Amino acid sequence: MINFQLTPKKLRRLFVFSFSLLAIHISNAQELESYINTALKNSPEIQKFEVQYNIATEKVNEANTLPNTEFSASYFVLEPETRTGSQRYKVAAKQMLPWFGTITSRENYASSLADINYEELVIAKRKLVVSVSESYYKLYVSKAKQAVLIENIKLLDTYEALALTSVEVGKASAVDVFRLQIRQNELEQLQQVLKQQFLSEQTAFNNLLNRKKDVEVSVIATLVLPPDDIKTTTKNLTLHPELIKYDKLYQSVTQSELLNQKESKLSFGFGIDYINIQAAPDITYSKNGQDILMPTVSLSVPLFNNKYKSQTKQNALQQKEIEYQKQERLNTLETLLDKAINDRISSRIRYNTHVKNLKQAKDAETILVKSYETGTIDFNDVLEIQELQLKFQISLIESVQNYYVQTTIINYLSN
Repeated sequence: MINFQLTPKKLRRLFVFSFSLLAIHISNAQELESYINTALKNSPEIQKFEVQYNIATEKVNEANTLPNTEFSASYFVLEPETRTGSQRYKVAAKQMLPWFGTITSRENYASSLADINYEELVIAKRKLVVSVSESYYKLYVSKAKQAVLIENIKLLDTYEALALTSVEVGKASAVDVFRLQIRQNELEQLQQVLKQQFLSEQTAFNNLLNRKKDVEVSVIATLVLPPDDIKTTTKNLTLHPELIKYDKLYQSVTQSELLNQKESKLSFGFGIDYINIQAAPDITYSKNGQDILMPTVSLSVPLFNNKYKSQTKQNALQQKEIEYQKQERLNTLETLLDKAINDRISSRIRYNTHVKNLKQAKDAETILVKSYETGTIDFNDVLEIQELQLKFQISLIESVQNYYVQTTIINYLSN
């Protein structure tokens, strides 16, 4: 045991511990929302999905077209003779028309595919929000842990000064000083590692926002849990874009089948043939040399329609497949949502426990300081208390991070 005096200044420094996570900071949501808006605006992935949606939308206009008009021209090398003269050349034009409603069915099918692309765009935006939020909270954890380590290093500086004083008066061993210095070195090393991790995560964060990797990211200094959790159920999952996408897929197959039925009908066309006639020189017939103008009508009949029958069966099977895929995805989302809800509850439980433990560790520190005032102190106890406090502070930070990460996942799934 050691007997020495503690000055008021040193006594105050012993109580420099951060309870920053217990302070309420309302700017977090606004700051994070600003980053999310920047990511949604700049992300090349989102821009890619927007272009894909625009292309799919434009295909609706592409579907609103008739088959190509056919033009043909023929020249008679050996001119056939008729009563009105010899045929020199022939020009023809023909336009085929699909069955009634076929073009509308094509437009509806193209529009249903565009709806799928839109849901993919919505899903991509939601996933980007999750990625940005999770990366932001990683930055917060790294920064908050560094702050805690710096505070603990300063505290160890104070203990080291006390230990050196005790060594001078013969009340402590140099081993105690070395032990404190080793602990300081460990904390300084960890703080430097966290600093590098912050820079690495900052690069990832800036890439999500599609900006230069070395742009400094402003991260909130403190985060606390809200007083209450918003109640969430799995009922809203049916409106989730990942499930709506399957509804759109199902609808597209329905439109595909309607188009298939239209295309299995006959198509018809009309046209005109013009044949040039050269008048015969030795004939006085009144219509000698009169050209031929001949309207035409044509039909295209799908006599061999196994193709369309097979397509109908494929569409029916594909709709069943989509139903199974949707149910499978619904089960997965329900599992993820339920897990996120329970993990968030667990985070609050751990948070509350760490707050109590940290308070008790502070009480133990107070007792330790008072024992110093009476002339006794054990530096092994000093290190134990310091390690406990650091453990609870780090766990407190991680609990807050996990709480908000799980909240982000819940928002992705239920909103």
